[in-house]
Amino acid sequence: MIEIIKKTNIDFMGKRYIAFAVSGIFSVLGILAIIAVVRGTANLGIDFAGGTAVQVKFDKTVKLSDVRKALDEGGLTGADLQEFPAVKKVLVVIKKIGSGAIDTKSASTSAGVSDKVIETLTKGLKDNNLTVDSVSEIGPKVGSRLRTDAMWAVIASVIGILIYVGWRFQFSFSIGATFATFHDVLAVLGVFYVMGYEINLILLTALLTIAGYSLTDTVVVFDRIRENLRAMIKEPVTNVINKSINEVLSRTLVTSLTVFFASLALYFFGGEVLHDFALAMALGVIVGTYSSVFVASPVVLLWAGDKQLVKK
Repeated sequence: MIEIIKKTNIDFMGKRYIAFAVSGIFSVLGILAIIAVVRGTANLGIDFAGGTAVQVKFDKTVKLSDVRKALDEGGLTGADLQEFPAVKKVLVVIKKIGSGAIDTKSASTSAGVSDKVIETLTKGLKDNNLTVDSVSEIGPKVGSRLRTDAMWAVIASVIGILIYVGWRFQFSFSIGATFATFHDVLAVLGVFYVMGYEINLILLTALLTIAGYSLTDTVVVFDRIRENLRAMIKEPVTNVINKSINEVLSRTLVTSLTVFFASLALYFFGGEVLHDFALAMALGVIVGTYSSVFVASPVVLLWAGDKQLVKK
C-alpha cells in the first residue's frame, strides 16, 4: 500500500560475497560470545551466573554514587546497580561468577547475601529510610542449568524453522532460512558481548523474537521467489532472485521500519526494564532485514545453483 522505494533493479546477488564477508565477521563474534557464555566469562546476568538481586525503595531521592559508596564501605564491592529515579528505587545485583562482590565464606547462602545488602544500605544511608521491594535468588547450579536450557531453546527453534521451511518450500530454501536465523542470533549476541552488555533471559527472549521476525521476513521473500520461478522458467535463477527481492523491497522496508521505530520507542520511553530488550530488537530488525536479502537468498542460490528450484 505504501511504496517507500519505487521500482528498483538492484543486483543483490552480485554483492553476495561482500555480504558473506560482513556476515562472517558478525557470526564469529557471536560464536565467541557463545563460548564465553558456556565458560561463564561473559557479562552474565544472575539468571545465568547465579546470584542475588535486591530491589529497595527509598523515602527520598538517592544518588547511585551514595549507594555505591555505602556498599563499598560495607565490603560489597563490584555490585551492579540499576536506578529507577521516578519511583526512588534501586536494584542491587550481586553475581556469583566473577563478581568478587562478597566473601562467600561470610555469607554462604543467598539469604545471607541479601541480608548483608539490606543491612549495609540501612547503616550506610541512615538519613534515608528504605523498604525492601523484592529479593531474587538464583544458585550457581540453577544458573548453569538455565544457560544450558537457553542454548537448547535456540537450537530447537532453529530446527523447527528448518522443518517448517523445508515442508512449505523445499530443502534448499530451508537451508537458507536456517543460515539466516543463525546469523541474526549470532550477530545480535556478538554485538551485545563486544559492547559488554549483560547477557540474561531478557536478551534470550529478544533473540527468539528476532528469530521469528527474521523468518517471517525471509518467508515473504521466498514466496515471491517461488512465484517468479514458476513464471520465469527460462530465466537464470540469479535473475529471478534479484527480481523477486526488488519487487518486495518496499514492503520489507515498511515492515522493518515499523518494528524498528516501535523498538526505539520502547528503548527511550519503556523504562530500564525494557532497555536491553528494545535495543536487541532494534538491532535484530536491522540484521534480520539484511539477512533476508543478503544471507537467506544467496545461500539458496549457492546451495542449489542455477538449476530449477520448483517443478513446472
